[in-house]
Amino acid sequence: MKIPLDYLCVKSGLLCNRCQSLVDRGEVENFEIKVMEALLDLEESQFKELKESTYYKAIKVNNNLLILLVGSGPGMTIQKWVKVAKALQDKLGMKVRIMEKTNNIKSSAVQLLSPARVLGVNTVWLPDGSVQYVIRVSRNETRLLPADTLVLESALSKIHDTRVKIRVE
Repeated sequence: MKIPLDYLCVKSGLLCNRCQSLVDRGEVENFEIKVMEALLDLEESQFKELKESTYYKAIKVNNNLLILLVGSGPGMTIQKWVKVAKALQDKLGMKVRIMEKTNNIKSSAVQLLSPARVLGVNTVWLPDGSVQYVIRVSRNETRLLPADTLVLESALSKIHDTRVKIRVE
């Protein structure tokens, strides 16, 4: 798996100057080092297919962990990603969801809110010139949401660096 830090630094726990500067600038959080180490361990032991994947970022919201990847390698099916998430869940002791990093807010919402269906995404232009996205979900499918709506809103807001609301209709 391709990661932003050096393999040796992640494996040993001692960071070189370059890796330490990435952590100091906030480009990589401290908890992400443990996530990268767990992913590398899984790649070596169980999931050889992770070699072709690229780690982008991990986002922690309450006791949930979202792992954003850019491009998954050949041979990585949805079922395999679910198995990787389960293995990470056991290693890290928190709920894990793996998503593909996209700039499209609707595709991110579909991945995050699955198995609930997204009815649509509305763009709201606020008086101060900023943008807020409203993701619409059917009332019948709220029980299918993987977490509380506030947690999901927070996660989507962190992923896209903009305000996101989830509206149940």
